[in-house]
Amino acid sequence: MYVRSWSSPVAQGSVGRPSFVADHGLWDDARTAAAERIEGGLADVDLVRLVFGDPHGLARSKTLTAEAFRSVLRNGMNFSPGPFVFDTGHAVAVDFLGEHGIGVDEIAGAGNFILVPDPLTFQLLPGHDARTAWVIGDEYLRDGTPHPLSSRAVLRRVADRYAQHALAPVVGLEVEWYLTRRLDDEPGNTGNGFGLQGQAPRVAAMNAGYQFNLDAHYDTLAPLTDPLALHLLALGLPLRSMEHESGPGQVETTFSPMSALDAADAMLLFRTVTKSWCARRGHHASFMSKPLLDAADPSGWHLNQSVTDLASGTNLFGTEGPSGGPSPQGKAYAEGLLSYAAELCLLSVPTVNGYRRLAAEHTLAPTRLGFSQEDRSAMLRLVGHGAGAHIENRIGEPCANPYLTIAAQLFAGLEGLTAPADASAPHDESAPSGEAALVPQHLREALEAFRAGRAARLLGQPLAACLTKLKDSELRRHEAWCAQAAPAPGQVTAWEQREYFGAY
Repeated sequence: MYVRSWSSPVAQGSVGRPSFVADHGLWDDARTAAAERIEGGLADVDLVRLVFGDPHGLARSKTLTAEAFRSVLRNGMNFSPGPFVFDTGHAVAVDFLGEHGIGVDEIAGAGNFILVPDPLTFQLLPGHDARTAWVIGDEYLRDGTPHPLSSRAVLRRVADRYAQHALAPVVGLEVEWYLTRRLDDEPGNTGNGFGLQGQAPRVAAMNAGYQFNLDAHYDTLAPLTDPLALHLLALGLPLRSMEHESGPGQVETTFSPMSALDAADAMLLFRTVTKSWCARRGHHASFMSKPLLDAADPSGWHLNQSVTDLASGTNLFGTEGPSGGPSPQGKAYAEGLLSYAAELCLLSVPTVNGYRRLAAEHTLAPTRLGFSQEDRSAMLRLVGHGAGAHIENRIGEPCANPYLTIAAQLFAGLEGLTAPADASAPHDESAPSGEAALVPQHLREALEAFRAGRAARLLGQPLAACLTKLKDSELRRHEAWCAQAAPAPGQVTAWEQREYFGAY
């Protein structure tokens, strides 16, 4: 049975037999060959989960019999556009029965799109009663063009731009999350509905927290996290480490560097599998940034990034600049990230809750738009040297859409690399932190910067408009709740816990 390789290069070429895939030339030689291997091994599979990442970064799926998947593999499958029109609380944010205003005709009347499996992502999920496979799909319109609202298509376009410059981005993931113990099996459905999330899972902490990297604290998690680590390795994910962070039951999981698309696919699989693995064992995993738990410390997602010159095979960030600082290419890349930081922040910190972490009270979180080799209050850090030199962007929240988060940062970095040379250093680490601009402090601020900025250059106008509507709906519901409940300033609300803790 074919199992995904997370870092294998893809060759361009022809496609196979007549089908939706062949009619529209959707696959290269590597995907065609992978599809043939899959078809030859489907007798060893019972069920296949066909998955895509929605705009919120959640995995949406249908489970098919192996026989049904045999046809779907090359012809795709109809999926509802619901995940494109519902906000985080399943409220209708895009008026698909009226003037939806996002410029995608197939949204009208909630018309289906076609999800085509990517054969290179096909792999068995170990540990299931039924022999179950997982495969990520790409969203297409009926004419065979990539769906304008597809997050994965955005990242593909950015990766293609790098290839046109004979460059390849390299991405490493550091993800913080909370492991808790379920106190009951109540589904939280009372009073639930469209835009009305039920009670969040009731949980208990795994330990007291606040002894950073304490081995004894990790030992309280190890009965679950150690077999989880083995499970992730069995999936072929390039796991590097599991460690205990500051909060009670807060875990950091890191992965070795990958290509951009592999990294986003890995993040989607990791979060989905981790939540299901823990749930099956009476625990709850959440990638919500700051859950409503006693003494919770906010969780972040650090995205490590570098760029390889394909002609020489060297890391563009691996040489020192004239004064011993970052290389000129590294500095230019960082300036690109900082230039777009405010207007694309929405893609890395997409929830109301994510901005709790960016408050000044959290001294280890990035609060200013700066670039530093040491100062952790800066959004960007230069880490390592030589072949291992990379830029760490620390702004992201763990539940963000991985395709949009990675695409946004790689896009901004490439804009900096390809911009005319600028000898000035407005974001140099020598500038006092008090003089640097702050990162957005609230989702409303980030949405306004997104709406007024250059996001459509990355996303296309339809997706930019769609995300604006989704986030505006989420914000309006949160603000309406706050107007009634009058929560204390800075306090994580029950609304946030219901909205994010279970789903994320």
